[in-house]
Amino acid sequence: MRVLFTSFALDAHYLGSVPLAWALRAAGHEVRVASQPALTGTVTSAGLTAVPVGEDHRLLEAMAASAAQPGETPWNAVDLDPARPEVGSWPFLEALNDRLPSMFFARANTESMIDDLVDFARDWRPDLVIWEPFTLAGAVAAKAVGAAHARLLWGADLFLNQRVAYLRMLAARGGSDALADWLGGVLDRHGLFFDETAVRGQWTIDMMPASIRLPSEELTVPMRYVPYNGTAVVPDWLRRPPTRPRVCLTVGLTARGGANYLVGNLGGLFDAIGDLDVEIVATLNAAQRAEVAALPDNVRAVDFVPLHALLPTCSAIAHHGGAGTWSTAVASGVPQMIFPSVWDNAYRARRTAEIGAGIAVPQQELTPAALREGLLRLLGEPGFAEGADRLRREMTNDPSPAEVVVTLEKLTAQHQEFDA
Repeated sequence: MRVLFTSFALDAHYLGSVPLAWALRAAGHEVRVASQPALTGTVTSAGLTAVPVGEDHRLLEAMAASAAQPGETPWNAVDLDPARPEVGSWPFLEALNDRLPSMFFARANTESMIDDLVDFARDWRPDLVIWEPFTLAGAVAAKAVGAAHARLLWGADLFLNQRVAYLRMLAARGGSDALADWLGGVLDRHGLFFDETAVRGQWTIDMMPASIRLPSEELTVPMRYVPYNGTAVVPDWLRRPPTRPRVCLTVGLTARGGANYLVGNLGGLFDAIGDLDVEIVATLNAAQRAEVAALPDNVRAVDFVPLHALLPTCSAIAHHGGAGTWSTAVASGVPQMIFPSVWDNAYRARRTAEIGAGIAVPQQELTPAALREGLLRLLGEPGFAEGADRLRREMTNDPSPAEVVVTLEKLTAQHQEFDA
């Protein structure tokens, strides 16, 4: 069969799909990956066939520049952790669902991208479209040709969780559905009609371990996360075993592309850890390196190192809570110190701490002293390593990408429709 993967152009949202794309390719299926032109190099460097569609989005710039009204939480710092009571309140649900289409979805799924993607689908005729959960253009393209289609989750399904709660309250209160209005207009432009599969897919492929996965009534195919961090070369120093506990400190790929709100202030962060008998490997690009000035002797600053190669040698990791970083740490069984700031990161951080696999410190509370205290706990209390190993084993209990291929073949046959 022909399988079309699609993601808006952001490496962190795409990379997790590569192992499944290759599993399908290795099983004999044709695979294409469609995204805005900025992702083309990332796709082809993974040995996959890229289809550039539309113009590049400017989503990160828009989010970084977004301003809140006095007393409001900035758009780029919304915390969706369902443990917070306000997240389930009508004012929160209404504000989020009113703003998502214009502030996020329409910017990630630009008109030119959607139109080009539909044109390509009508020409190439995929049997199955697998789309990153924010890339609603994938559902539009699938509907245009009657292809089966599924979302591929890189994190807990918090946005759909919010939508389900919103629609339940909306039905009782009455009013308009901004997401259905926007996406319905997009579909209408291509002679199609809106239904909830345009938001939810016909089924969901979920890479989260069971204790992180949210309860859902959606048809779900669990799949093991397999780390892939892009083009990778193992440096000489990483080929030698560490002589003391090694700790990774990273703020992820997305912050390098303009999402500085994920990082916080790096200045002085390393001041309290210079006397620790550890090796800190800090992934810092040039701009981030300039913020921290002098580094202690026990800190090795590198521009990039593949986490799937680095983390198996580490005793702990400190990071921002991004899905790819978190999942790679789980796959490696590494205890985590997480300093979340936005959207789904806080939920991941909280659950990791509750499971006993790490420590959560809100970004605004991350001081040099807090970093030191957190690392000492992760390295000194054996319960964290035990919790991290439990979470790793839970992840590996799910079927691998190769093992889910047969399931995807069956579901595709069941859900394909005649051409629209």
